[in-house]
Amino acid sequence: MTAPTEQEAPAPEPFGLGSSPLRTDALPKALGIYPYAADLWAEGLLWGAVLRSPHAHARIVSVDTSAALALPGVHAVVTAADLASCPAPGDRPVLASEVVRHHGEPVAAVAAENPDTARVAAALVVVEYELLEAVTDPEAAFNAAPLHPDGNLFRHLPLRTGDPDATGEIIVEGLYQVGRQDPAHIGAEAGLAVPRPDGGVELHLSTTDPHGDRDRTAACLGLDPDRVRTVVTGVPGASTDREALSFQVVLALLALRTGRPVKMTLTREESFHTHTSRHPALLRYRHHADAEGKLVKVEAQILLDGGAYADVSSEVLAAATAFSVGPYTCPNVFVDAWAVRTNNPPAGRMRGEGALQTCFAYESQLDQLALRVGVDPLEIRRRNALATGDPLPTGQAVTCPAPVAALLDAVTELPLPALPVDDPEAEWLLPGGPGGAGDPAAVRRGIGYAVGMVHMLGAEGQDEVSTATVRVSGDHATVICSAVDSGQGFATLARQIVQSTLGVSEVYIAPVDSDQSPAGPSARGRHTWVSGGAVEKAALMVRHQLLQPIAANFGMSVELLSIADGKITSYDGVLGMPVSEALEGKELWATAQCRPHPTEPLDENGHGDAFVSIAFCAMRAVVDVDIELGAVRVVDVTVAQDVGRALNPRQIEDRIESAVAHGVGLALLENLRTEGGRLANASLSGYRLPTALDTPDIRIAALVEERDVVATFGAKAVSAVPSVVAPAAVAAAVRAATGMPVGRLPILPEDAIVAG
Repeated sequence: MTAPTEQEAPAPEPFGLGSSPLRTDALPKALGIYPYAADLWAEGLLWGAVLRSPHAHARIVSVDTSAALALPGVHAVVTAADLASCPAPGDRPVLASEVVRHHGEPVAAVAAENPDTARVAAALVVVEYELLEAVTDPEAAFNAAPLHPDGNLFRHLPLRTGDPDATGEIIVEGLYQVGRQDPAHIGAEAGLAVPRPDGGVELHLSTTDPHGDRDRTAACLGLDPDRVRTVVTGVPGASTDREALSFQVVLALLALRTGRPVKMTLTREESFHTHTSRHPALLRYRHHADAEGKLVKVEAQILLDGGAYADVSSEVLAAATAFSVGPYTCPNVFVDAWAVRTNNPPAGRMRGEGALQTCFAYESQLDQLALRVGVDPLEIRRRNALATGDPLPTGQAVTCPAPVAALLDAVTELPLPALPVDDPEAEWLLPGGPGGAGDPAAVRRGIGYAVGMVHMLGAEGQDEVSTATVRVSGDHATVICSAVDSGQGFATLARQIVQSTLGVSEVYIAPVDSDQSPAGPSARGRHTWVSGGAVEKAALMVRHQLLQPIAANFGMSVELLSIADGKITSYDGVLGMPVSEALEGKELWATAQCRPHPTEPLDENGHGDAFVSIAFCAMRAVVDVDIELGAVRVVDVTVAQDVGRALNPRQIEDRIESAVAHGVGLALLENLRTEGGRLANASLSGYRLPTALDTPDIRIAALVEERDVVATFGAKAVSAVPSVVAPAAVAAAVRAATGMPVGRLPILPEDAIVAG
């Protein structure tokens, strides 16, 4: 390759909002030099290890640490007794004291000179257990003896809208089951705790909520929050919360106890035990419709298995209940939803929590209804499609754009993929692949459709707020905001915001720690809206500082000046000054907050304005199914998504593709199985994840840009809703290929076998 000539100069990097610049972390990640917590080191480092319960439910009779302490190289062993005066927030203990309530619950922790010694020492801690009966069936939890002082019911949420006696000419019913999907982070949990001279501790974690972790750790250790500092290292992916409370607190406690830095890097099996997974669900539905297929009434019972501890089960249940009918209008809705405690592993936040489980159920019901009415699946959805201004079953009006019908139309505009041709390569395209394929004549193609919705930001009165500072000096700017980039690309977006507002091309994003002002957790697409809004407000304040003296000098208002392509110009064209010249010798800065409008809790009838805004997505899935073997291959997924405004089109497309792959994994492969409460496949060989060969062609038919006027830049979150819709679309396609009901996720081979 020859060097570019003057006439062939490299094109400049895309600039500002609406462009698709290279991600700020792309090159170091590609080169393998991006720093993660597992890479950290400190002088005098010790290693931590945790002893976990081998039982799902047992009473702790005694804990003997003497053998572990006697092992050469061991510096500390801690148990619940070391935390007795520091109660943890919520219902989950840091280390189990009297009772263990799930398999893998932490009981003791060790700090030693090297990781092998630490693990051996942890195994030498002798715990005497009295086994208790494990409650693993969520339906049995209602009548079982209390597993916790707070009882077995996390929340019961009824939803009552319309006439309970209403009925339709056509009634379809179904029972649906969704398994336990694990986030299976690219990198397992790791962290480093360093004791401070003031008696505090500094935690280096790949966390998604540095201030929350700081506050919870301080509360557990009896420290003032300002004596705990959380420093965010590189986050190796996060479709859910990262480090669990026990991980952070134990790490900090060991560092304080030994007076030396302590590091923990979990094995993959330990990782499965440490973080939360998606709530398994059991859903019973009855849809009533008139002869044309218009919904008259929806009745549902929703049961979520929250596992041993509450975590965010109440929030997840609210989303499942409010979105139980999906993006469809129905005048009469009667739902009872419960989240219960069991001795299964704790469930928590995960992309599209609550909305995914109900999407699979209500979309399966719509397919049944289409068959009964005698119309195609697209038409039944069009006839019931929600639109802007329509109410949710909770009574809240949908004031944001709700282009459900437009999304359905868009997914049909791209042509269907071609059928496999009869050539030697065709076996790669058949379900099961080479060596696993059966008779090609047994392969049937199916096409399925699904639409779904998710809420953005916190719900039911959660206070959403973020703070950001923008500094400009010379020809570059710095953004200080504690919003964690967990893979969603916030750092790149923040750079684009400042570029567009100030015309400065060089924008540096400061590393995140808890000494900065809070920005809240990375969840529900909130950082694009809340933290992006804070960055924009701060940048606009700096812009005003920059333009005010220039406007005064020319006898005009600031509003008559604009910044574009690195130049300040006036409305009449008289002024044309480079931004770098205007900034010469100046240092400007501003700090701003963004707080969206408040929401309210759902009342005793499930009513209330609980959500800030909603995003929608439609999909068409194409599958090939070997109806003799039950093998399924997802051939193609076509997506149309409501994005509000495409701030970075390439980044949006990347996020949609990853979310579709995530959803396909749940549809066909992913299920964290338990046997008597014990994890049965806590490894990457046992827990099946989709590979590149399992991921279909993903085509984006449309990014529908109807701006949400209350959202920052009019943009909507993009990562969660494709994960919600993809499993339902794949299930619909398998249903179309086989004629089988397909009532559970993941879809097992026996669900796709057609009896001959």
